[in-house]
Amino acid sequence: MTATLNPLAADPPVRMVDRVVTIGGKRLRYSISDNVDAPWWAVNVHGFFAGGGVYWRESTRLAAKLGVRVVNPNMPGFAGSTAFAWDDLQMSSFADTLALLMDHLGIERALILGHSMGGAICTQFAHDYPERTLGLIYRDGVATSSWKERHGILKAVLAPVSPDLGDAADIAWGFLRDVPDMMAGRVSAWVSTASPDIRQNARNLLDTAPVAAMLLGTDLTPLVEDLRRMTEVPILPMWGRLDRLVPPRTGEEFAEIVGRPLHWIWGGHSWMIPRPATTLHHLTSTPSGQAFLEEVTSTAGVEMPVAV
Repeated sequence: MTATLNPLAADPPVRMVDRVVTIGGKRLRYSISDNVDAPWWAVNVHGFFAGGGVYWRESTRLAAKLGVRVVNPNMPGFAGSTAFAWDDLQMSSFADTLALLMDHLGIERALILGHSMGGAICTQFAHDYPERTLGLIYRDGVATSSWKERHGILKAVLAPVSPDLGDAADIAWGFLRDVPDMMAGRVSAWVSTASPDIRQNARNLLDTAPVAAMLLGTDLTPLVEDLRRMTEVPILPMWGRLDRLVPPRTGEEFAEIVGRPLHWIWGGHSWMIPRPATTLHHLTSTPSGQAFLEEVTSTAGVEMPVAV
């Protein structure tokens, strides 16, 4: 028996609730929507230097309108979750952590959303656990090689001294240029949910800095190619038109490899933070988003209405 969802229904009062679990002797913080009767699941994975709280406003909208129970994990090393030891610091370890959290919550399969670093983590998860992936929403991610092809002035000036320093400086400059877009919308609302995680990350730079070094060396292109060949996981690539942190070419590259159209979104690298209804709107109000959601919900055994 399938459940029927109605994205146009009035919003139920959905909240995100903080929780902590110990898995393999390591503390893992996460938040979960309190719509306990939801018939299916989604996992919303954060970007670098963020945490699950940064995406609360988006997750509550997805939970309320789609009738999905949403989990926002704080990945190891971020926002109060125990960091990996250096020897264990690899993308597959993050994917395994998602699987262990899903085991803890009794989640068999879920829609996986990833932003920036989270896009790479979710891509790794979809590759390693395709049977547990209802679909992958890949947003301004860093899974393929071109994200490291920096061409800014800071890269040009500093590369002769240190290529790594040039890359880091160019990425930092891209982040600063993205800040005005993040400040759009209800600033006080997202700052109140984001600031606790960001403050914790700032206090624990020894945990976050090694992850930054790992990301600079990450190239999951062969894995993304495998993902297209070996699975039938629905994939929805989404990209901010004004992204100055990860080049637009990276989104085009990913979309070309997986054979799915790239969907351009108005905004910068972190467009879903100041505009938390954007992903929901795309899923319920555009033909491409509706087609993707239909693929996902049919696999989940959840029936979407024909007209949304």
